[in-house]
Parts: sequence; C-alpha cells; structure tokens
Amino acid sequence: MSVNVAQLLARSAHAYPALPALARGERATCTYAQLAERVSRLAAGLALRLSPNDRVALVMKNCPQYVELLFACWHAGLCAVPVNAKLHPRELEFILQNSGARLCFASADLFGAVAPLQASVACVEEVIDADSPRYAVLGAGAPLPMVAREAQDPAWLFYTSGTTGRPKGVTLTQKNVIAAVLNYFSDVDAIAPGDAIIHAAPMSHGSGFYILPHVAHAGLNVVPESGGFDAPEIYALLQAHRGVTMFAAPTMVKRLVDFPGDAATGNLKTIVYGGGPMYVADCKAAMARFGYKLAQIYGQGESPMTITAMGKAIHAATGHPRYEERLASVGQAFTGLEVMVAADDDRPLAAGAIGEILVRGDPVMPGYWDNPGASAETLRNGWLHTGDVGSLDEEGFLTLKDRSKDVIISGGSNVYPREVEEVLLRHPGVSEVSVVGERDPEWGEVVVAFVVARGAQPDKAELDALCLDHVARFKRPKVYRYVEALPKNSTGKVLKTELRKLL
Repeated sequence: MSVNVAQLLARSAHAYPALPALARGERATCTYAQLAERVSRLAAGLALRLSPNDRVALVMKNCPQYVELLFACWHAGLCAVPVNAKLHPRELEFILQNSGARLCFASADLFGAVAPLQASVACVEEVIDADSPRYAVLGAGAPLPMVAREAQDPAWLFYTSGTTGRPKGVTLTQKNVIAAVLNYFSDVDAIAPGDAIIHAAPMSHGSGFYILPHVAHAGLNVVPESGGFDAPEIYALLQAHRGVTMFAAPTMVKRLVDFPGDAATGNLKTIVYGGGPMYVADCKAAMARFGYKLAQIYGQGESPMTITAMGKAIHAATGHPRYEERLASVGQAFTGLEVMVAADDDRPLAAGAIGEILVRGDPVMPGYWDNPGASAETLRNGWLHTGDVGSLDEEGFLTLKDRSKDVIISGGSNVYPREVEEVLLRHPGVSEVSVVGERDPEWGEVVVAFVVARGAQPDKAELDALCLDHVARFKRPKVYRYVEALPKNSTGKVLKTELRKLL
C-alpha cells in the first residue's frame, strides 16, 4: 500500500490554499499553499544529499521551521528523528549515533551545543542552523515531486528511555502515523479548517504529533513567541486565534487554572491533557474555569498518543453514577485498538484486577530501531507490553495504578531512575543510591535520591555538578536524602516502595 504522511499537507494545500498554516505568536507566517511549496523545495534540497529511509535529526526548540522540516523529510521519503531539546550533549550524541542520522538540524539557540557533535558522531555529515543562510539555500531550488512510500516504511523515530536507562528508538511507520491521526479524529476531537493549535509543549513529543491532525484538516499551527509554555502568553494567544486546542501536561493545566485574573477563554476549544497523572480535584478546577473543554489521552511512544482516550462529552457527563471514577481513569481504548490488562503470563484478567497493560492495533510500532532483543521482549505474543500497571472496569475504562512502576513524571517529562542512579554512582563518596519520585503540587513529581555514603556524606553541590555533566537538568534530583542502608528484599532488590513510604 502506497502512503506518505506528507499527503496530509498536499491535500489541505489543494483544498484550502489561502488559509494560514503557521503562526509565530499572533502573526501568521505562511498559507497552506506557501507551506506546501516551501516543503517541496526543502525536500528537493534534502534529496540532493540523502536517499529514501535515511534519518534526519531535529534538535530544535519549538519554531515554525519544525513543521516544514517534518513534512520536508516525509515529502522526500526520509525518516524524521525529533529529539528532546533539553537533553545533555552526551545523550544527544548517543541518539545521533544510534539512529545513523546523516543530517541534523538545530535551532539557533542550540546550534552552538549541537554543532561540535558532528566531529564525534561519524554518521552526521552536517549540522545545520535552521535560522541560517545555509538553511535558506537548502530550500531555494526547484520543487521535488513527493516520493512514494510504503505503509511499513519508517516515518518518525522517537527515542524513549527504557528502564535500563539506554534510549530506544521507537520506529513509527507511515501506517502507524496515519492510524494515530485518524484516531485523533475518531476519539479525541474534531478540527475545522482555520482552527488553531498552540504548541506550548515540546514539538519533539506529543504536541508535535498533534501537528499532523491539524495539518490534515487545514488548522493553524501556532508557536508561541517564547517557544514554550508561559501562562500570560497563552491567555494572550487565546484572544488572537479561534477554535484553539493545546496539548498540555497536567502541571501546565494547573498553572493555567491558577493564573490570576479573569482573561476571556471563549476561543479555547479543547485542552488535551496527558503525559502524567491528572488528579480529580485539578480536573474539576480546570473545568470550573474553562468549561467542559478537557479531553484526556493515554499513550506512549510505542503507540503514539494512542492507547485510551476520554473525550469532552464524558468529562461533561456529571450525572453519571460513576462520574468520579471515570474522571480518575484514562478513558477507554481508542477505536480499533485492543487494550488488555494481563497477568504475568499474558492471560487476560477479570474486570477490576490489577495487571500489566497490553495493547495491539494499527498505531503500535513494529519494533525498536536496531534493537531486535528489546523489540521481541516488548512485542511478545503479538501485544505491546507497556510496562504500565492498571485495571479495566466492566465498561472498559482503564485506571492507571503506576507508570512503569518506577518511572518519575516531572512536569510531563519522563525521568527513569536507573540513568540518574548510574550517574550518581560515579561519585567516589556514593556507595549505593536509589532514585524515586515524590509528589509535588506544581511538577506532579520531583526527583529524590536516597544516598548511602561511602565514608563522609558527599556534598550536594558535587552531586548536582555530576548530574549536570551527564544528564539533562530536569533529571537532576531536587532532594538528596542520606540513609544508612537501602531497604532490600531477600534477593537483594531495592524496595522503592519502602523508600516512597519514607516520603
């Protein structure tokens, strides 16, 4: 089956050529006709250097160029590798090497940190500043006809850290991406031509994935002037654009609710929240401020943004006898997906029983990039094993009990304890360490490290400096607690549940 994600843009450009496609803040920067033309010329520049299925890394903060580069990659038959802009250079180095990216684009504010990696990563032929004359030249040639793709060709390589701490590249095919786009329309929200989405969350992750349904229906992709989340700016943008959607981590929703004043929100259409637990009280407070404009999704990179959903109508169904329980859930399986809660042997469990969440359906990845062992383990018996624990009720509503048991979700970003622990163990004064999450009203969770010292207690500033030299700033522990010993079971495994009780 021939399919190319870039067809989403071509279709809208033909149907709605004069509608604005991209905006920086309140100002539209191009129409759909202009975006399609720009993308085809950029694709031609890429095709002069690269061959179909080659990978192109995007180490960029939110900017309009993100959208045109994604579609230029697909138009040219290439695989985009959007990378978390907050990662440490050593983490970026691994992803570039593992993906085999031949070109890397960086936003101007990151170019200085990314450019030196060209010397240390053999596959990277050039790092290009997306604000530079070099970038302008790339898109100055004649347009390129769209390259035909097959359903199983890679489109998006999403790197997600595993519990081992080594990032794994989730291979999302043309079919996976298109299926997830269609699931947005079936279970999350409708988009009318001219509606807008504000990208206040990183475009390398969930918000960036929602570029696609908005392009598919000729929506306006808005990048805030700040490039990220700023509550006063969001309220200002709500006055400038209509039919506004935004994807937000629960901590962002809470900040919008807590923002003082009574700014008008009539242009707000939908807040899609996910990426961490939303407490029922916070959900109700958001609906009290904005109305019944909340929709929830639960997904992970391996089934992008697409495992379960709870639309606005269910949020508004206050008269339902199990309304509170539904709000505490993550909704029902997306249309066409199967979700099962299973025992250790992959046997389905009865309603209400707690087990691992398993998924299968068209959005689910075919495997990890260049990692057959992890692929076989995660996709055994034909199901995606999410590593998350939950329960299904009689009506198919899924309630999460834990996110991959140990993963910490701080401000919507995943922190995997193992990688932080491995860094801290480099310090000669650290004998043992275990990292857990502590609930926090602003961030959802913050990182806490329980440290067993080797001799004198190591200085907190030294541990901070060690972390900042090896991992992204958001992964650094906010608190260090020194203990005589870590609680362990009979086999020597650290009991993180006992550590959490101490918090």
